[in-house]
Amino acid sequence: MAEKDAEIGFKKDTVSKLLTGFFKEDKTRLGGDAALLMAEMLKVFVQEAAVRSQKQAESEDCDQVDIEHFEKILPQLVSSSTKSGF
Repeated sequence: MAEKDAEIGFKKDTVSKLLTGFFKEDKTRLGGDAALLMAEMLKVFVQEAAVRSQKQAESEDCDQVDIEHFEKILPQLVSSSTKSGF
């Protein structure tokens, strides 16, 4: 049961490398706190996607969440994250 309670998230180094890949200027830097914050935001975003996908599957009387359920909630998820400044 301890494995289920283990914290799941994004590694700070991975997030940092992903973000710095989009920087337009080489001298732009990403602070450690910013990388941790972005990792936490990504975690929340993924959790929300999972919950919404599960609800979509349940509304269709499915016992299992499939990619189709995720695809159906994706426009709503992206739209709400854009409005909230995510």
